[in-house]
Amino acid sequence: MEISQTWFRPEVLALPAYVPGKKPSDPNVIKLASNETPFPTLPQVQAAIAGAAGELNRYPDMFATGLVSDLAAFHEWPDSGIVVGNGSTALIEKFLQAVVGPEGEVVLPWRSFEAYPIAIQAAGGIAVKVPLTREGAHDLRGMLKAITPRTRAILLCSPNNPTGVAMTHAEVASFLSEVPLEVPVLLDEAYINFVEMPEAVDSLRLLRQHQNLIVLRTFSKAYGMAGLRCGYALAHPPMAEGLRAIATPFGVNALAQVAARAALSSQQLVAEQVDALLGERDRISSALAAQGWNVPASQSNFLWFEFGDFSKRFEELCGEAGIIVRRFGNEGVRVTIAEHEGSVRLMRALDMFRDQLREE
Repeated sequence: MEISQTWFRPEVLALPAYVPGKKPSDPNVIKLASNETPFPTLPQVQAAIAGAAGELNRYPDMFATGLVSDLAAFHEWPDSGIVVGNGSTALIEKFLQAVVGPEGEVVLPWRSFEAYPIAIQAAGGIAVKVPLTREGAHDLRGMLKAITPRTRAILLCSPNNPTGVAMTHAEVASFLSEVPLEVPVLLDEAYINFVEMPEAVDSLRLLRQHQNLIVLRTFSKAYGMAGLRCGYALAHPPMAEGLRAIATPFGVNALAQVAARAALSSQQLVAEQVDALLGERDRISSALAAQGWNVPASQSNFLWFEFGDFSKRFEELCGEAGIIVRRFGNEGVRVTIAEHEGSVRLMRALDMFRDQLREE
């Protein structure tokens, strides 16, 4: 046994590795692997960062007071019910550390965001994975059946990553009405800005009705701040107080705080950029349907191709077409919706993929 294996808890040694999207070494290759926005950093964000760069010798505001105040006004939610973190993933980790004891169970949809099982295991808990429906949606009835006296938390992801399928307000409302009050429910809405379906989830309305609900948002996606790491939780004050109690001191750096405040004040430009991506999503979805490709109805800035054992081959063909995509083992491939040229190359890869399948 290596000495390092004696240093860590067995469950830590057994953690699966998080696999980030690959970065292209060729500038002509388009990265469609990480669900990033293709647009440059928002001008107001760039200006805010430049203005704060001369004060980095000082610690940041530990509780991001200014940003919390802005978020409270934006969402019409009390300051005491908002917690800012180093990306929403860090808040997921802190939430699970706070509520999951040894051998505590966490019910989650699967496949979903791959950081969930890692964070659950790191917190000492057990991930109870409920398979998605054939359409790539949460099996909410199955998740309710998975609740036991050992259940310490439930995770929801809407739109779901990597399938892109979103839940309706009625579905989530009905689900929450059947979850015991002592079981907290985390609703991860990293991609909420890209939802345009009727009956979309109104999470703030649900939050007012359910004390055990916590809603997560991020500045990494629609706001184009993936490189700065800033996310936040909306919850009832007692839940937020628990998260603040275990928060990493000074966990959100000063640049991220001023950048997030600037991003919040850039709503018109953010909306224009989101509309452009939604237009591209509509165009490529129509093209896929016309060619007979069966993909889940995405409400996010990515598409999911459930190619099973053929996933690796499709990933390689995407590389030949000049795009980098994100493969999830032998389950499927996720492709970010970004600039139009990326969509053109995706369709080229699909044409090559279909030709190869026909030859076999």
